[in-house]
Amino acid sequence: MARHTGAVCKLCRREGEKLFLKGDRCYTPKCAMERRPNPPGPVRRFRAKESDYGNQLREKQKARRTYGIFEKQFRIYFKKAQRMKGVTGTNLLVMLESRLDNVVYRLGFADSRAQARQLVRHGHFQVNGRKTNIPSFLVKPDDEIAVRDRSRGNSFFKERAQSLSDAKVPAWLSLDSNNLAGKVLLLPGREDIDLALNEQLIVEYYSR
Repeated sequence: MARHTGAVCKLCRREGEKLFLKGDRCYTPKCAMERRPNPPGPVRRFRAKESDYGNQLREKQKARRTYGIFEKQFRIYFKKAQRMKGVTGTNLLVMLESRLDNVVYRLGFADSRAQARQLVRHGHFQVNGRKTNIPSFLVKPDDEIAVRDRSRGNSFFKERAQSLSDAKVPAWLSLDSNNLAGKVLLLPGREDIDLALNEQLIVEYYSR
């Protein structure tokens, strides 16, 4: 599985905003965006105005880095979104939100999408009673996601269970904190995706 191995805080600094790639640390003064909000590299006194292409590229990169997806896979998602009925940009975001690693993160089982991806890859979760270790697996309405029985005794999930009772999940998901399980009630709408992304710029980028 390909993954980013560099300093993720540089990705936030490059995009000029927090992408919340390191979980709780992003909410503390230790966050790199709090200490060094300037882009990585030599400090420039004056920043050139971004072109239309530059704005489109930055928006695409922001979405890619938020969900932890490399370019080839992201382009595949976009092509699928184009073939679906409805608005291409919204279709793209709905698919990204429907990834199993993102759902695990949204349910509060992990502090970040990267951590959720690792937990899924290590086989700690099941979908509809079947072990699923593919982070890109797309969930559907009525799918049930749960921590596997053999993983419930893990110290990580024991500690996680104590904090899940106060967890807030999106309206399109439901959480059973006592059983370390969640359910997909319906696919999210654009209003359910709380990310500051302009998906139309992504569509324009790939439509050049």
